[in-house]
Amino acid sequence: MPVYYLEFLVVALGLVMLMVDAFAKLEDKRSLARFGILGLGVVFLLLFLVEAPVSTEGAIWKFYSPADKLSLFFKGLALLTTILVLVMAVDYAPVVVAQTANPEPGAHPQSGLGEFFALPVFACAGLMWMASANNLVSIFVSLETVSITFYILVAYLRRNVGSLEAGVKYLILGALSTGFLVYGFAWLFGVTGSMELPAIAEALAKPGVNTTAALFAFALILIALAFKLGAAPFHLWIPDVYQGAPTPITAFLSVGSKAAGAIVTLRLVSPFLASPVLVAKVTTVLVAVAILTLLIGNLAALSQRNFKRLLGYSSVGHSGFLLMALASAPRDSADAMLPSTAIAFYLGAYLLMTLLAFLVLTSLRPVIAGEDLDAYRGLAKRSPFLAAALLVSMASLAGIPLTAGFFGKFFAFKMALDAGQWALLGVGLVAAAAGFYYYLKIAVSMYFSEPAKDSDAAAIRVNPLAGTAMGVLMVLIVLAGVAPGVIVGLFS
Repeated sequence: MPVYYLEFLVVALGLVMLMVDAFAKLEDKRSLARFGILGLGVVFLLLFLVEAPVSTEGAIWKFYSPADKLSLFFKGLALLTTILVLVMAVDYAPVVVAQTANPEPGAHPQSGLGEFFALPVFACAGLMWMASANNLVSIFVSLETVSITFYILVAYLRRNVGSLEAGVKYLILGALSTGFLVYGFAWLFGVTGSMELPAIAEALAKPGVNTTAALFAFALILIALAFKLGAAPFHLWIPDVYQGAPTPITAFLSVGSKAAGAIVTLRLVSPFLASPVLVAKVTTVLVAVAILTLLIGNLAALSQRNFKRLLGYSSVGHSGFLLMALASAPRDSADAMLPSTAIAFYLGAYLLMTLLAFLVLTSLRPVIAGEDLDAYRGLAKRSPFLAAALLVSMASLAGIPLTAGFFGKFFAFKMALDAGQWALLGVGLVAAAAGFYYYLKIAVSMYFSEPAKDSDAAAIRVNPLAGTAMGVLMVLIVLAGVAPGVIVGLFS
């Protein structure tokens, strides 16, 4: 089966969900989410049936790269992320209905819920296209497909002031970053005379390339990518948007937006790093951005009292580790780890541990009012399973051994060590130490503090679908921490 059939199937699935929502009489529209989960699961299984193309002479291959392990791995990440977001959305549906449903007589009591389930499917298609994009045009189209979907979803709760404010901020800053990206693409096309990444890499590697214009194009593109990736100093939208957006969408932003930014950054920055005349200056800029991102993200997270804002600032810190791997790209050694390997593993680990945390957060939403950290005090006494799931997630995010997060950080540190980036290595150690504090203080609060006096002491019920997803994620986090070679073998 040709690889581009996968995106066609995902788009078709989203359209079917919208048509069923519009024309079928559904008493409970949460069945649409379950249908989407099933459909995306089928597409995920079809990943293993993709065949290499016999010929790449057609017009589509100018915009879409043939199947390789890395692009298929990123497509799998997009599918798994969307499946888990829809699992969260099922639990979150009452909140969406309460703040979006049409109150007019005769309207469906769950009106607006169908689109909330269908839009992540279209974002998934954009993420999958992005994984195979090898042309500036296809990169831009796929990136904006994802971004426009996120603009809608962040502001989806129309009766929630926080959601509307987050949506406006995200839209304005996202549109601004898009302008920088297009302007950077225009300069890059002017320097290289091509929009295809292989031809761009070849043109930038020539000794006679206009270095001033090429570096200006790189600066413009980096500004836009730093916004998508959540890197400092273009991270200011993250805490407010994470706090205001619906919780499943915050999870999707945290993983999906970061994956999109990382994929595009990897593809667009690699030609500059492969250029002998540009690599030194480009590396210096990447190191500076990585250091700033590591410090701001992790140090700002120390004082946060809102769980979603804490995860937002920690997301900025994790972007710093991704940039650390990219800035430590090997120049001479053929045996050294490639940035694509370290970034792909880190994103896979980040998917597992972050979505696990948000699954717990979504499951607790009906019984815990607000998202203040004090609300999670004594959680182990009310729900040992949810406390254990959150403990595994926090331990992995902190980078404790025998978890996926440990090897994600280990690979980034190893690359910095091999590249002799001592300043970056030192700042990374400080950032990791700060992460230990603010992640594990949540675990201490859950297990060694008494529940708040005004909290309900009753046991917390977990949706079987969400509980199953949490169990699978916990197993995968430990598996990736014990045998990381199994995960690396999927894309390397």
